Amino acid sequence: MDIGVNVPNFGPGTRPDVLRQWARTVEGLGFDLLMVSDHVAVTPDVAEQYPAPFYEPFTTLSWLAGITDRVRLGTTVLVAPYRHPLLIARMAGNLNQLSGGRLVLGVGVGWAKQEYEALGVEFGRRGRLTDETLEAIRTAWENDADYRSGDIPVWVGGNSDAALRRAVRHGQAWHPIRFTLDWLRGGGGALDRMKGFAAELDRPVPGLAPRVVLKLTDEPVTGPERQAGEGTIDQVMDDLEELRRLGAESVLLDPFTGDPEETCHPEAAWQALAAVAARRDKATDQVR
Repeated sequence: MDIGVNVPNFGPGTRPDVLRQWARTVEGLGFDLLMVSDHVAVTPDVAEQYPAPFYEPFTTLSWLAGITDRVRLGTTVLVAPYRHPLLIARMAGNLNQLSGGRLVLGVGVGWAKQEYEALGVEFGRRGRLTDETLEAIRTAWENDADYRSGDIPVWVGGNSDAALRRAVRHGQAWHPIRFTLDWLRGGGGALDRMKGFAAELDRPVPGLAPRVVLKLTDEPVTGPERQAGEGTIDQVMDDLEELRRLGAESVLLDPFTGDPEETCHPEAAWQALAAVAARRDKATDQVR
């Protein structure tokens, strides 16, 4: 199972030199994937959680592709209705080619109503627009002589049943974001619902590629509200192993816990990632 990192491309502490160090840290620690998020207009509803500066994902990933050699690059998630689908198809295809086939395109519908209004896109049609965008991208990529997209994995983000259906119809993988393991597994859990939708639509069950919080604590975190990735290093590693057993092909660790000031002190996140990487390396050595 691949393990990646969601890198903050926003906030008061985010600068080119910090993004460069993030990329070198993620690749240097042996992680498999580096992903960034997407906003175009930092409207008040966006700024409350993800304040400026906000680095546009395709631009940022193109730059990081030249700084890195091995790590895959992706979006978690690109808000599909914000851009014309042919523009997305071309930018993604170009980035995938220029990076040596390292792109993962994570897409979603978005949530920021004020941002939709600023961009002149109808918020109430965001689900339908996302479906139409994904269909148009696929059609454009069929013209390999022009777009030269190669084989770009599409991960469909979101935790709703509509997102599950969209992942079945359009995605190589479903990309749920921040959840409890009980919500995901078990009878009637999200994985069972996805399998049901796949049967209903007569489609293959997509892969599982979740994004989980990375929040290390000194003492164990207990209770039904504990999210996957939250707790002691032992709990986090157990969560990763459970996700592997549930069929996850990739897991994205998200060390941002909600305070924009964290972006001014990324060393804490790097230490948490180093702890996971060390335990992962130890487990690999034991298997060998």
